[in-house]
Amino acid sequence: MKNRLFAVIAFLAIAMTSMGANSTNAAEARKMFDSTYNMVFGEQGSTLHYNVNIIGILKVDGTIWYKGKKSRFVESRYLSWNDGVKDYWVDQKKKTVTLYDAGSEKKDKYSSKFEFHPNDYDYSWENSKEGYVILMNAHKNTKGIKHIKAIIDKKTKAPISLKIKVLWFWTTVNISRFQSGNIKDDVFTFPAAKYKDYKFIDERKKG
Repeated sequence: MKNRLFAVIAFLAIAMTSMGANSTNAAEARKMFDSTYNMVFGEQGSTLHYNVNIIGILKVDGTIWYKGKKSRFVESRYLSWNDGVKDYWVDQKKKTVTLYDAGSEKKDKYSSKFEFHPNDYDYSWENSKEGYVILMNAHKNTKGIKHIKAIIDKKTKAPISLKIKVLWFWTTVNISRFQSGNIKDDVFTFPAAKYKDYKFIDERKKG
């Protein structure tokens, strides 16, 4: 009886230690994630080059800038300037400029599939040769992104790559030329004169 009691106590002690370690790992992972997330989306602004591969079907690369509610991206065909109020989407192949309200979902029918809210995930992290690997698994019934594997630089905490699972497929995003801070507001101003010969389409809310 005494040996059995000792075994139960030992088992509980090991289990509690393991739970504590898991809790600490989760807290550390969330702290690292929050730090990197703020480097990208904080008020200081950021810019990075991205290379996206969606299960080999769609491959695209470009450069994007963020600053508060403002954003801009440049790709081979599409360009966008979002000043926080108006969002101009340029299609260089069709030679069109489409104007949206900044928060409109009309501009990208796929955006809801990549919906992301940091508090909807369980976090953990592990070490690797490439950097710190932050793993995020969505809570039950979470819409949009289900799993994320983010690799960040061990020294700078800058993002290196993301592997994202949406529905049944994985998307890989490789990141380079990352800069946090020193982003000027004029980066997000649409150069209207440059596209004066393009067809203009106004998709903002009427009335």
